[in-house]
Amino acid sequence: MLPSRIFFHDFFDNFEPWGKMDQILKCDIYEEEGSYIIEMDIPGFKKEDIHMELENGYLKISAEKKVEMTEDENKKYLRHERQSTTRCERKFYVGEVSEDEVKAQIKDNVLKISVPKEEPKKESKKVIMIED
Repeated sequence: MLPSRIFFHDFFDNFEPWGKMDQILKCDIYEEEGSYIIEMDIPGFKKEDIHMELENGYLKISAEKKVEMTEDENKKYLRHERQSTTRCERKFYVGEVSEDEVKAQIKDNVLKISVPKEEPKKESKKVIMIED
């Protein structure tokens, strides 16, 4: 019998194997005083491991860390899993905002990003006169 998790998993959520992206970069998004706030779990990542950029209205947050272990030549390794590279990223559409308006800080393994709400564009009606 297959676990019920397979049947109820959101197919369009992530294309990563279950258990990998489900555990990394989880976030909450809410509104606060004219801004959108993204709070993202970044367990095990340091400030220098995280890169954020704005492009065409999308905020891309990526994190990469490398763990390098020195091998002890006195040991005969059967498996060596603690040396690894972890890379993950998320993208959010935030509209056309300036990078100067986006604020971010890290505290207790949580990345908190503040993005101003994009002002709705006012539609204006313009009358065009027909010349004689």
